[in-house]
Amino acid sequence: MTNKPQIKFAAILVLITLSWGAVAQQSPIFPKGELSSTPNHVGNVWLNELSGPDSTFAYNIAQAVFDPGARLDWHTHPAGQILLFTEGTGYYQEQGKPRQTVRKGEIIKCQPGVEHWHGATPTSGVTYLATTPTQKGKTIWFKRVTDDEYAGKK
Repeated sequence: MTNKPQIKFAAILVLITLSWGAVAQQSPIFPKGELSSTPNHVGNVWLNELSGPDSTFAYNIAQAVFDPGARLDWHTHPAGQILLFTEGTGYYQEQGKPRQTVRKGEIIKCQPGVEHWHGATPTSGVTYLATTPTQKGKTIWFKRVTDDEYAGKK
């Protein structure tokens, strides 16, 4: 014999859970930030500095949100950088190594002084949190990522 009130309650609970999950996926943890106007990237990139360095903590924490196809130029971080990918699918490549695909939930450790680039894939935007030590200086920018490099051909 079936207990109809329990089935109805279970069905309602499933619908609420699915609806809550859909809402949670659409609600970012942090605001998108400001559209970057620097010349060191291709496409739309939004930046939100979440915590700047101070006399106790010598690192910056920022969120970067990339439209599909957006990417940064080749660059280095004198003291390194850690990228924590929170949404979408992107690319990361170190000079002289193959391009890697990175996804939500993955972490990349950009070693100090290693030339690299990162950005979104052509079909998916990507979002990450970047933790950057600042005691050895700011990002050093180099040349634009070529179309062949972006496509993984170099």
